[in-house]
Amino acid sequence: MASPGSVKLAPSILSADFTQLGAQAREAIRAGAEWLHVDVMDGHFVPNITIGPLIVEALRPLCNELGAWLDVHLMIEAPDRYLTDFARAGADIITVHVETCPHLHRTVQAIKDLGVKAGVTLNPATSLTTLEEILPFVDLVLIMSVNPGFGGQSYIPGSTAKIRRLRQMLDAIGSSAWLEVDGGIKLSNARAVVEAGATVLVAGSAIFKGESSIAENVAAFRTLLG
Repeated sequence: MASPGSVKLAPSILSADFTQLGAQAREAIRAGAEWLHVDVMDGHFVPNITIGPLIVEALRPLCNELGAWLDVHLMIEAPDRYLTDFARAGADIITVHVETCPHLHRTVQAIKDLGVKAGVTLNPATSLTTLEEILPFVDLVLIMSVNPGFGGQSYIPGSTAKIRRLRQMLDAIGSSAWLEVDGGIKLSNARAVVEAGATVLVAGSAIFKGESSIAENVAAFRTLLG
C-alpha cells in the first residue's frame, strides 16, 4: 500500500462540463488534485471520439500556474503518429496501450526522447504478462478497471486482484513507476484500490458529477486517502 499522503488524484476531464472546463479544472486542482487526466479516444480502438492536442495545449498554462501535471492517456490506434503532437501540446505523461503498440519498447523510448514520462496500459481482459518485458522501462503503469470508451462505468471487481499482482511485479524488480487505476473509482472503493497497491487514482464522475461541488468531491477523496 502507498504511504499516507502519497496517493495522487487525477480527475478525468472526460466527465467535466466542457463549457466550463478551465474553471472546473482550476477548482479540482486548487482543492487538492495533483494531476489532470486527459482521455484521448479515436473511435477505432475504442467506441468513442473525444479530444486531441488542442485541449492539452489549452490546459497547459493553467497547470503551469497551479503546479499540476497533465496525464494523457492515448486510447488510439497507431499512437506513435501523435506522440510529438501531444508532447508539444504540453503533456507531462503519455500512456499508450500494449494492444496498439507492436513495437512497444520503441514507442516507450520515443515518448522519453520527447522529454515526457512514459506510461503503458492494458484493457481489463489483457493479461499482465504482456507487460513483463516493458516494466523496467516505464514511469507509469495504468490498470483499466473498466473497458475503455466511456465515462461513468462501474468498477470491474476483479481489477483489485489484478492491481495487487501488478504491485507485486513492480516491487519484484524494484520499480518506482506509478501504479495508476482508471475506471469506476468512487469513495466507496478508493481505499481498497490503494490498499491493493495503487499510487494514482483517476476519477471522473466521482469528481465532476453529483450534488456536491467539485472542490467538495476532491476534498472527500483527499480526506479518505490522507
